[in-house]
Amino acid sequence: MSCCSYWHILSNPIPQYDCITNKARKTTTKFKDCTEDAQGKKIPITKQTKDTHFQVWLATGPRQNNGVFYEIRTYDVKPAKMKEFLETINKYLHIRTAHSELVGFWYSELGAMNKVFHIWKYDNFAHRSAVRHALANDKEWQGKLISVILPLIEKQHNEVAYLVPWCQLGKPPKEGGVYEWVTFQMKPGGPALWGEAFRASINAHINTGYTRLIGVFHTEYGFLNTVHVLWWNESPDHRAAGRHSAHEDARVVAAVRDSVRFLESQQNVLLIPLRCSPLK
Repeated sequence: MSCCSYWHILSNPIPQYDCITNKARKTTTKFKDCTEDAQGKKIPITKQTKDTHFQVWLATGPRQNNGVFYEIRTYDVKPAKMKEFLETINKYLHIRTAHSELVGFWYSELGAMNKVFHIWKYDNFAHRSAVRHALANDKEWQGKLISVILPLIEKQHNEVAYLVPWCQLGKPPKEGGVYEWVTFQMKPGGPALWGEAFRASINAHINTGYTRLIGVFHTEYGFLNTVHVLWWNESPDHRAAGRHSAHEDARVVAAVRDSVRFLESQQNVLLIPLRCSPLK
């Protein structure tokens, strides 16, 4: 059954992990069918009082407290055309970023071949529609960028995702380094089923200190029950050494064993940022 079939209610303020400060703001989230007032009286989920904080979301996942979402685009580039594609993007992407905010633009180095990943931020769906309308009338974008790169692309894929409510979009501590894009296909049921175990696994890796969390994205359009996690590391070797150490940490092992019960598949891709990417 699709996770879109249910509504879930969160009756406590949502804890957040600040990807910039690397500090958890709270440590627990409880999913309930009801809550209690100050006297311990049960309150149904349909009742809201000034003393009780509620947030409601469709079971595709809890979100931030606004309409901001991220469009994740993945292109398969023709192998013989990758150099031309990257050169064109670096030279002319400023035409596209004049219309909306680019989070980052990367090409794959390991785990996938001849792929590029880029993430765009929108205030809401009306904002995206306005941007797409403006691009359709932007002759410079059509002539210098899109008409050049489209023949170089074999396949395009896009998803709409929200940051999970316990993570704010972060930045690396310095320019340089590499990024890791990890895609988790979780079992149907949404965060009500696997959210706590998944977050515990992410936090266990963060606490080892070898890597920096940039963002955790949960899909709304595309393959549902998919979570993308973006990490930053100083180098591939630094990441490898950190992973080796983490796998010997009992806390990490325990958290991963708990969360893997809900995992259907996982893919890791090492990414290199383009010169034009805001996240470098």
